[in-house]
Amino acid sequence: MDLLIEYRSQLWAGLVTTVQIALASLFFSVALGLIGAWAKLSANRTARALAGAYTTLVRGVPDLVLIMLVFFGGQVTLNAIGAATGLWDYLEVSQFAAGALTIGVIFGAYFTETFRGAILAIPRGQIEAGISIGMSRPLLFRRIVWPQMVRYALPGFGNNWLVQLKTTALVSVIGLQDLVYNAFAAGRSTDALFTFMAAAFVIYLGLTALSDLGLRALERRYSRGVQRA
Repeated sequence: MDLLIEYRSQLWAGLVTTVQIALASLFFSVALGLIGAWAKLSANRTARALAGAYTTLVRGVPDLVLIMLVFFGGQVTLNAIGAATGLWDYLEVSQFAAGALTIGVIFGAYFTETFRGAILAIPRGQIEAGISIGMSRPLLFRRIVWPQMVRYALPGFGNNWLVQLKTTALVSVIGLQDLVYNAFAAGRSTDALFTFMAAAFVIYLGLTALSDLGLRALERRYSRGVQRA
């Protein structure tokens, strides 16, 4: 316990980085998921093909491999393009940007299927009724599609978020000083690796518990009308 108190600032800094990268990647993955769901449900054959290729490719490659490819290969590719076009001299991809971007792309594929399934679960008659009374597409989405989509998507969304939160631990392999990286470094320097890994275990468990409480609150909010019925 004394060691944990001594290294509390290092653990706290790692926790803050972990939460930041989790939220940044969540924002990106939800945006990609909504775009991907729209593309898969679109009448445009090209959009459906691109969305299908995206979800198939991303879900078929290990997360760690993608992170390493983006961090190491992405930087080389960007600088090669810059040298060939003369648009920029040198760009450096930070560990945070590479981690958040890659995790966002990975879970965007899963959110695509989650949102697509949720939209398909909405009774078609309700959407047709909204169109028949002259609702615009933005109003139709806001008043009919979005509230029900959220309710149907929340179980899958919650599972994806909890897995995504734990996946942030992978960014430690590219040198980002997140919770796992800092806990491992402290454990190695003090020869108490088990103690610090156990601390990281408890902290992650606390994060998932808080997330579960938040998700349950969202489920209660978006299920009020259904519960009353």
